[in-house]
Amino acid sequence: MAKSLGDENRLKILLLLGDGKKSVSRIVEALELSQPLVSHHLKELRRTLLVNVERKGPFVYYGLSDPEILSIIANLNAVALKLLKNRQTF
Repeated sequence: MAKSLGDENRLKILLLLGDGKKSVSRIVEALELSQPLVSHHLKELRRTLLVNVERKGPFVYYGLSDPEILSIIANLNAVALKLLKNRQTF
């Protein structure tokens, strides 16, 4: 799961899904990424149980498996900013 959260595009997808379920085409459009790349990242996010898939007729929608995921991302960001602020050497 941590490895999935370590990719910038996956984080963008998760943050986008925080507003509600989206189709692959909507994710592609919003993030300006290629469809194969988005599909690859969604497959990884599904594998790590971070997103759910819902089929409605010919359409497939992705959503967060748990809204707490957004809180985890926000907490990790806060910790990272604090660590970077206090870093003395590179």
